[in-house]
Amino acid sequence: MRAGERMALVSYDLAVWEGDRPASDAAAGEEFRQLYDRYIGSKPLRPPTPRISAYVRTLLDRYPEIDTDAGEESPWAAAPLITDASGPFFYFPMVYSQCDEASAWTAQIARQHGLVCYDPQLGKLRL
Repeated sequence: MRAGERMALVSYDLAVWEGDRPASDAAAGEEFRQLYDRYIGSKPLRPPTPRISAYVRTLLDRYPEIDTDAGEESPWAAAPLITDASGPFFYFPMVYSQCDEASAWTAQIARQHGLVCYDPQLGKLRL
């Protein structure tokens, strides 16, 4: 990299939200777009719901914020992580090099919290 150039970081994003599990990947994709537009695309963001806040706390219990000394190996690509949550919707980036393990774990934790997990890159619900 030449002096003065910025390195482009590649991230892998997941969406997690409160609600019933959509019947199909296509239905989940449509719901994702609607929720994104409503909660992320339209500013200002809303305070996260208690269930989304609890989910984010669980994620941070295992992997601290990336901008801390404890978070050097964290998979999160942004900090503070909770700023990517709005109301019942959470759309968050992970460092691409760690996304396989971290996305599987975050999907499992979402299920434990009774949340829907959707992968917008693949257009698929995460089990």
